[in-house]
Amino acid sequence: MSSVLFDAPGPKARTRYRILGVFTALVILLIVGFIILRFAQSGQFEAKKWQLFTFPLVQQTIVQSVGATLAAFATAAVFSLILGVLLAFGRLSDRRWVSLPCYGFTELFRAVPLLVLMMIFYYGLPTLGVAITPFTAVVAGLVLYNGSVLAEIFRAGIESLPRGQSEAGYAIGLPKSAVMTSILLPQAVRSMLPVIISQLVVILKDTALGFIVTYNEILFQAKFFGSQIQYASPIIPAAMVAAVLYVGMCLILAAIAKWLERRLSRKPGAAIIPAAAVPAEV
Repeated sequence: MSSVLFDAPGPKARTRYRILGVFTALVILLIVGFIILRFAQSGQFEAKKWQLFTFPLVQQTIVQSVGATLAAFATAAVFSLILGVLLAFGRLSDRRWVSLPCYGFTELFRAVPLLVLMMIFYYGLPTLGVAITPFTAVVAGLVLYNGSVLAEIFRAGIESLPRGQSEAGYAIGLPKSAVMTSILLPQAVRSMLPVIISQLVVILKDTALGFIVTYNEILFQAKFFGSQIQYASPIIPAAMVAAVLYVGMCLILAAIAKWLERRLSRKPGAAIIPAAAVPAEV
């Protein structure tokens, strides 16, 4: 017998859902309309406030800030994934002298706010005679924080797999490193892909904190443009431009994630060694 989680809604329920949907849409439209009206009444759509963004040099600067944001994101994403895998393997190690330091490292940098890490790298290290660039401070903070978060994601994904798969790998003589890399990790990545992509989106958005350490990214330029008094201090227009850029990049990343997820779902599953296929020892 097949089981269902809930009964299909009847005519009354479908009518009720439509009414709730229309009511919710009206409420959202009213909120958005009120915000737009307040912006119009306060002169945020005046040509003078938007004139600054029509200059080619300003547009070129915005494009360069987008490139700086993507450069920090790409570098931090790659190293965060690498650090996350290494820490996850360390957490799952049978040797306590490996697992305990990895556990302490993960919990420490998950608990420290990302902004504090960036400020320590950029403003604290120079007092010790170690000067680093804003790009390095941003990337280092992103890698330590998000690498620790990804480590817990990978660890949870590996531990959620059936124990029989790892036992089958050990039964045919595979070392633990081979079981991890060849059997468990590919399946964990596939099952945890939505969570991993969500964390990558977080990395992309957290690059905005780089304006604190004077990194020339989107928010830093938006703050600079919004402070131009000769153009009526276009703070809201600059914030709107920055928001559109961030939303666009996040949507592109989400689209790539959906494409990757569909592509992986078409491929045959990772190799799972059934216990029955392992020859019994004599």
